[in-house]
Amino acid sequence: MKLYPLKFKPILKPMIWGGTDIAPFKNIKTELDNIGESWEISGVEGNVSEVANGELKGTALDDILAQAKGKLVGEKVYDKYRDTFPLLIKFIDAKSDLSIQVHPDDKLGKARHNSFGKTEMWYVVNSTPDAFLYSGFEKKLSPDKYEETVNDNTFTEYLKRFEVKAGDVFFLPAGRVHAIGSGCFVAEIQQTSNITYRIYDYDRTDADGNKRELHTELAKDAIDFEVHNNYKTSYTPEVNNPVLLASCEYFTTNLLSIDIAMSRDLSKRDSFTIYICMEGHCTVNDDKGNSIFLERGESALIPADTGSIVITPSLATKLLETYVG
Repeated sequence: MKLYPLKFKPILKPMIWGGTDIAPFKNIKTELDNIGESWEISGVEGNVSEVANGELKGTALDDILAQAKGKLVGEKVYDKYRDTFPLLIKFIDAKSDLSIQVHPDDKLGKARHNSFGKTEMWYVVNSTPDAFLYSGFEKKLSPDKYEETVNDNTFTEYLKRFEVKAGDVFFLPAGRVHAIGSGCFVAEIQQTSNITYRIYDYDRTDADGNKRELHTELAKDAIDFEVHNNYKTSYTPEVNNPVLLASCEYFTTNLLSIDIAMSRDLSKRDSFTIYICMEGHCTVNDDKGNSIFLERGESALIPADTGSIVITPSLATKLLETYVG
């Protein structure tokens, strides 16, 4: 199978809390309303991305992975994850507050759900003036008192609340309690997992007076109850020089802000590389003679058998670059 830089059809997901920003950000037309998420690159069962460009157009990502194996994702990545594509890339647009939740780690995810856990990160693409999110605990809460605070609606008093703006970054290891608040538009990079424990939903009810299911007891064993010093990632933006935003065993993410051509040597990664265009647009040329054009809101998967690429912006462009390792 001949591999090249792959673009994918977005999987748009209407949500009760969804907004109106995803379609115009991606410059696409849709009849759907209240789009809360756009899954950009996904290997999640039932939501597998399809290629949108080139000879493999219409082919599912998991079918390509089954044939290309390490050529697509890298030999070390394939040895670990086999036929599961290890990352899920999303845009999330919150018109109203999302529930407060937590994700299990690999050990708990495997034991309970035969699934990977979910460590993730957020990059704030845009926000309203009053946008906020929760990440971690502001003050100590014991596991014994935890359920009491959920039942008496005081749980949020223990959480660390952040007012956010474009460019803010939050790394969320499995076990960290978190929630996206209204007015947030974020790019999310996460492990391939769809396991979420909903802890608290602001005591909301639907039109029929029914509350959404909570997983308060399940979440108890997954939560990291420690109060940590730093929940927000600090970084100094640079132009034409990669800036590290996150590094863990599941993914490394850099921010590329460029106004001139930038070469990237991918030969030593033994991993695929994903580029998510946040601003502007650019052309990506690889060392195999392939070329793609990447616009704002689009993502591209560069196969692991690619040695190098050159990214040439047609105006000032901002990209997230992420890979395993």
